[in-house]
Amino acid sequence: MKKELLIFGSDGALGNGVTEVFLTKDYDKIYLFDFKHKEISQPKVKQIIVNDLSDEENVIKVFNELKPSKDSVFFLFSTIGGFTGGKKTWETDSEDFDKMINMNLKSNFLITKHFSSLVRKSHSGSICLTAAFTGLSAEAGKNIYGTSKAALIHMIKTLAEEGKEIKLSANAIAPFIIDTPANREWMKEGDYEKWLKPVEIGEFVNSMCQNYHIVSGNIFILKDRFNKN
Repeated sequence: MKKELLIFGSDGALGNGVTEVFLTKDYDKIYLFDFKHKEISQPKVKQIIVNDLSDEENVIKVFNELKPSKDSVFFLFSTIGGFTGGKKTWETDSEDFDKMINMNLKSNFLITKHFSSLVRKSHSGSICLTAAFTGLSAEAGKNIYGTSKAALIHMIKTLAEEGKEIKLSANAIAPFIIDTPANREWMKEGDYEKWLKPVEIGEFVNSMCQNYHIVSGNIFILKDRFNKN
């Protein structure tokens, strides 16, 4: 059975680490989607430019690059999302609400919609989205961010139920803090050793892909990291 992998947001801070891991694994074809790319000279890799995934026409163009096949299992990992915070609910602009809904929810809804259609015409598949710990546990100053991620969590759990009909498993990760340059700049006094590393997330998501036929409907909290050495 051919294994084909899609990574959305492959050139971001999380996406780079995840992609680094997946390039070492046994996938027959890897599709990388982002608005810019670093050069990767591997014949199994196809890099595709895409902008504004909250526009369905752009998502349709993306999925036109893929051909369904009963001899293929499709896997998808999305890092797509954004963050805004630091304001109480009564201080928050409605424009910021729209931004979070488009980036964190609508974009991933459209990705899951068209990926589900691809899997339905193929052998089977698995999808993993990037939610957030805040989507499960409310934090002051992060209302609209947490709300958009909570809705994403509901969406993935619903998809897991629907996916039984088409052999599609659906999960999400819910990281607390990922060790990225932006987060280090935002929290200069943070304990970086406790933060999740992008390559570690890549290894974890790959393990889900390897067991996709028995792992579905889960929101994996990635919060408390310790050094195992």
